[in-house]
Amino acid sequence: MNLGDTILITGAGGFIGGHLVGHLLSQGYTRIRAVDIKDADEWYQFFPQVENHQRDLRLREHCQEMAAGADHVFNLACDMGGMGFIETHKAECMLSVLINTNMLLAARDQGATRFLFSSSACVYAADKQTSAEVQPLRESDAYPAMPEDGYGWEKLFSERMCRHFSEDFGLITRVVRYHNVYGPNGTYDGGREKAPAAICRKVIQAKRSGIHEIEIWGDGEQTRSFMYIDDCLYGTLRIMTGDYADPLNLGSDQLVTINQLVDIVEDIAGITLKRRYKLDAPKGVRGRNSDNTLISQVLGWAPDVRLEDGLERTYRWIHDEMARTGCQPPRTFTAKAAE
Repeated sequence: MNLGDTILITGAGGFIGGHLVGHLLSQGYTRIRAVDIKDADEWYQFFPQVENHQRDLRLREHCQEMAAGADHVFNLACDMGGMGFIETHKAECMLSVLINTNMLLAARDQGATRFLFSSSACVYAADKQTSAEVQPLRESDAYPAMPEDGYGWEKLFSERMCRHFSEDFGLITRVVRYHNVYGPNGTYDGGREKAPAAICRKVIQAKRSGIHEIEIWGDGEQTRSFMYIDDCLYGTLRIMTGDYADPLNLGSDQLVTINQLVDIVEDIAGITLKRRYKLDAPKGVRGRNSDNTLISQVLGWAPDVRLEDGLERTYRWIHDEMARTGCQPPRTFTAKAAE
């Protein structure tokens, strides 16, 4: 990408989208178009120096408007959240297929050079994720298809659309399969937060309240890997500008149980909590980890920020935000971004 290219980022009011806008600004990109369905005061990060729009990208006319003149499209927009959200909002998650359909059409019609679709590890077959000692998931493990019901099906279908738009219309598409991205300037309460942020919040609340207990969804032995936002941004841009056309995993391969995740946050906070296990809570697959063999071959790189380091930065940010807002999550996190 050239610094003078027009770059469209959909879902710019979200966690990854907000960080991507800020990162591109720091790299000297001057023509950034940011769009999200939320009001601007609800964006996680807001940068007044870029071209900001509130649009509903489920509508074809809004996609066409936003794609006009764009050289590169990062389609990060979708309706999603943590496991507690996607297991209880399957239809809403699947409606995001309208966003990718209409954005692909708009990118084709408006002459965009490249299009990146943000997919998810939820596309992987459920029968390969039934054990906590899961084998790392290779890109080929998405087929035969048995993805996460609702959200995972939408992502897998949209991946295929990208492939066929490349084959039939010549639009260069890239697909990145994100594995549990976390970091500062994201949601940590309200039902859409991911496990690292939720656990940081719970530990902070327990420490401040003097009630040294924490609720954990499931038995805590389910396994996951978590990728820090800096690795996510670097990998996303490398994939977008690279030559590899098939979907690529983008995630850490540092596998931990949820209990171990709590251990790390407790160490950061300097506290030990009694654990209460909510066995009937949404918990997703038993185990999931990223196989980084292919991305290492393609890019000569794989995510490498240690979970302990990324969690400490995330914990400190959530701690400061909760102190600033009286332990209540703010509507938006725009103050530092706007300075």
